[in-house]
Amino acid sequence: MIRKFLATASVLAAMAAAPAAAADISACLITKTDTNPFFVKMKEGATAKAEELGIELKSFAGKIDGDHETQVAAIETCIADGAKGILLTASDTSSIVPAVKQARDNGLLVIALDTPLSPIDAADATFATDNFLAGELIGKWAAASLGDDAANAKIGMLDLAISQPTVGVLRDQGFLQGFGIDLGDPNKWGDETDPRIVGNDVTAGNEEGGRKAMENLLAKDPMINVIYTINEPAAAGAYEALKAIGRENDVLIVSVDGGCPGVQNVKDGVIGATSQQYPLLMASLGIEAIKKWADSGEKPEPTPGKDFFDTGVALVTDKPVDGVESIDTAKGTELCWG
Repeated sequence: MIRKFLATASVLAAMAAAPAAAADISACLITKTDTNPFFVKMKEGATAKAEELGIELKSFAGKIDGDHETQVAAIETCIADGAKGILLTASDTSSIVPAVKQARDNGLLVIALDTPLSPIDAADATFATDNFLAGELIGKWAAASLGDDAANAKIGMLDLAISQPTVGVLRDQGFLQGFGIDLGDPNKWGDETDPRIVGNDVTAGNEEGGRKAMENLLAKDPMINVIYTINEPAAAGAYEALKAIGRENDVLIVSVDGGCPGVQNVKDGVIGATSQQYPLLMASLGIEAIKKWADSGEKPEPTPGKDFFDTGVALVTDKPVDGVESIDTAKGTELCWG
C-alpha cells in the first residue's frame, strides 16, 4: 500500500502540467474545519496545485466539524461564482446531497475528498483513503497485540458525530471487523452485540471532545483497556483523560490519520498504532481532475474494483505484529503532514 502511494506521488511530482492559457478556471475547496491539521494540509495541497495549473481557488470551512449549514452556504456561493468544480469533505454526508445535486445540475464537477457521500455516487468522484481498510488495520494490530487477552478486551469506541458521517462509520466498522467482532448493519455503528464493546461516544474529531468522550466511557466501565479513536486529536484527548486517573500506561489506543503530531504520539507510546492517510495527495489530484473537466469534460475514474479513487494507507507502529503490514515511526515521519 505504501509502495502504491510513493509511486503515485512520484508520478505527480514528475508531471509538468502547463498553466491554463487564461485564468478563467476557478474551483472551491470546502473542508469540515480550517483548524484540524488534516484539512490544513489538504488546503496546502490544493492551493499549490491550483497555482501550478493557473486555477483560482477559493477555500471555505465549517466553524467546527459537523457545521453542515456553513458547507451548504459555501456550495451555493461556488455555484453563484461560476466555479468549474468543488472539492468537498462533507460534515453531514447525507444531508449535503441536495446541495451537491444543485451544484452538479449547474455543471460543476463535485469531488468528495476523504469522506464519501451517502450514497457515494451523489458526487462525481471520491478521492479518499480506504477508510474501512484503515480501521481494519488498526483493529487487526490491536487484536494481535493483545493475543489471547483479546477475547476478554473491554473496548471503548470514540467516534466522530451522532450523524454518523461515512468516514466515521467506515473506520469504526473496519476496526471492529479487524478486531474480530461481528458487525450488525455495516452502514452504521452502535448496533453490535459483542459484550466486549463497553460503548460508543462522540468526539467531534478534536482533543477536548476526545477527553470528554473518554471520561464518559470510563464512568461506564473504568477498566476499559482498548480504545478506538476516529482520529489522532481525539486520541490525544483520550490519553489525557486516562492519564488523569493513572491509567495511561495500561490502555491500548489506536487511531487514524498519520499527521506528524500523531506519528510522534505513536513514537512516544501515547498511541499504539495509527493508519496513515495522505490529504495532500487527495487535494492535488482533485484540482487536477477539475482542470481536466474544465478542459475536456472528462470525469475521473475510480480505482479498479472500487467505487472511489484510493489514495493509499499505511499502518504506522513501532511494535509490528505478524500478519499486519506496517511501517515504523521513522518512515511515518518522512511521510507525515501537519
